[in-house]
Amino acid sequence: MFESRNLSRRTFLWGLGVGPFVAPSFLSSYKVLAAPAERRVKITGIQTMVMQGPRTYTLVKVSTDAGLYGIAEAYGSPGLGVKEQIHALAPSFIGRDPLQIDTIFTGLGNRTDGSAHQMMRAVSGIEMALWDVAGKILDVPTWKLLGGKFRDRVRVYDHAGPRNMLDKMVCAEWAAARKEHPSGFTCHKFGIQADPPAARAARGRGAAAGGGGSADGEGAPPAGGARTLSPRQLVNVQRGFENVRESIGWDRDVMVHGQWGWDVRTSVDLSVALEDSKPVWLEDPLPVEYTDSWKRLTEESRVPICTGENLARREGFLDFILHQGADILHPDLRNTGGFLETKRIADMAHVFGIPMATHNTGCQVNTYASAQWAASIHDYIALETITGEGDWMDKVLLLEGPYIKDGFIQVTEKPGLGIELNPDVVRAHLAPGETWWG
Repeated sequence: MFESRNLSRRTFLWGLGVGPFVAPSFLSSYKVLAAPAERRVKITGIQTMVMQGPRTYTLVKVSTDAGLYGIAEAYGSPGLGVKEQIHALAPSFIGRDPLQIDTIFTGLGNRTDGSAHQMMRAVSGIEMALWDVAGKILDVPTWKLLGGKFRDRVRVYDHAGPRNMLDKMVCAEWAAARKEHPSGFTCHKFGIQADPPAARAARGRGAAAGGGGSADGEGAPPAGGARTLSPRQLVNVQRGFENVRESIGWDRDVMVHGQWGWDVRTSVDLSVALEDSKPVWLEDPLPVEYTDSWKRLTEESRVPICTGENLARREGFLDFILHQGADILHPDLRNTGGFLETKRIADMAHVFGIPMATHNTGCQVNTYASAQWAASIHDYIALETITGEGDWMDKVLLLEGPYIKDGFIQVTEKPGLGIELNPDVVRAHLAPGETWWG
């Protein structure tokens, strides 16, 4: 029986024109593809480099004995301790196989399991750099290793809002400027405006909670201040977004940031005020952690509720998914654990019909890398960016052609994350005391 099977196998191969000493063509191709992996590449070092701009940006580099390296971005602002944590973790990676990403991540134990020693922001940066290395070792873009891509371009949204939403002329000027913007953004996020700029200290419940429509912290409830809005302020919010819609039209989208500061009833009232303006979402209106208040808000809200940028790991998102505490999840890859962990979060959300978007206040490195992750997600909306304004922040990477075009980032076909730093620009914007890769 055994000899018969061997003869049949040989007969089958010979039938394909494969003699006993001739390697099948498809096996030869496999050997070529597998050759890099057979070299048993090992991690030899992990370095950091911090840039200073509107925020701080912590870059991570993972080097290997094959001469290949991977680059990514860990969390930058607030980035207290992130650089130090990366260096503290580095010995755990030396000598490891960079293709064993999940094994390495899981093996870090209490540094990634939510205990008192959690180092998710440091681990996330290293994890994403490993995906860059893996793609280079296997000579494929990272999105292919993540399962393939569902889109060739990823939509990005900016942080631009009118300085005074209650002034129709200011809104019209803002809309005209956005429509002429070189990056072609068609999706804009900003906070609410509950009071005119000159009346922020006015009378009434929650009067101090107003602010401009920008995304620089205005429009948010003050720390320790009232978490409610008066009827007058709610009317102002409604009028402000009506002015925005009248100016920007319906071919573009707006998103509303709640800055984690409102109570449940006010959040519901906000959704009513925003209903006619049809924002893509109302983001983070309640404090960060899950409670049943999120479920109640999602059930009663007139607009989609979005959250997730401050959550870590699948466990951090579990209750929001299981109890339908949000309509849209908005993780930051630098917080959640990197590419693979966040893809698993997206897979969990998919079962419950919850789409994904991506928070991102990183530099061009994280924006470009996040676009690869976004391409691999089936039900995806948009990627945040603070770049695309034409300054040095758009020159951190060496790229061909426009970085953001018509409000989209083209998904790269280059190996890994397709990232190559522009050394002149990076060196010119290193934080005090920083040198090129330490």
